[in-house]
Amino acid sequence: MHVVAVDGPAGSGKSSVSRAAAISLGFGYLDTGAAYRALTLASLNKEIDPNQLDAGTIDQSFDYEISIDPINYWVRAFGKDVTEEIRSEKVASNVSEVAKLPQVRQYMRNLTRKIVEKCDFPGIIVEGRDITTVVFPDAKTRVLLTATEEVRLLRREKELPPGSQVAEVVTERDKNDAKVVDFLTPAEGVILIDSSNLTFDETVDSLVKIIQETEVSNG
Repeated sequence: MHVVAVDGPAGSGKSSVSRAAAISLGFGYLDTGAAYRALTLASLNKEIDPNQLDAGTIDQSFDYEISIDPINYWVRAFGKDVTEEIRSEKVASNVSEVAKLPQVRQYMRNLTRKIVEKCDFPGIIVEGRDITTVVFPDAKTRVLLTATEEVRLLRREKELPPGSQVAEVVTERDKNDAKVVDFLTPAEGVILIDSSNLTFDETVDSLVKIIQETEVSNG
């Protein structure tokens, strides 16, 4: 199976670009950030304490499911659909505090690998922070998708509800996450896509081309 790892900062377009590329290629798609967001929501709702999580309690503590079908995408936690709710400003404002916990990151690494192991697509695009360096450092294709802060703020502004403190959310998220992982500099063997001056379709085409070229070069 062709595993594609896509990393990048908030507002870089990781999710939308990866999902569109997966549809184009007939691959599966995994938004790893959704798990962090769902865990954050569960923490805010007092359904789970992130401090109690560890690698050995993946199947018992966090009741979480996600679709890896890029066309039929959904996220469920504790028996309810949270696909839209996890995108709220409240969750976005708190997710870094949960994601920075070492035990949570270890938990999520194992959870991500378990989901990918069950994938029955010919390939899967896995996107999120530290995917190219920690979770899947041996992925066949590794890409860092980025853009200038100005461009990323404009993109996030379109995603969040009117009146949201977009700049504060994005810059604070970047600052907090940067303490845990370097998501702005491509590691050795990771291909950089700077989408600052690219349209959405051009960015998707760039990712698809890289994946296809890697498939050919690696056999």
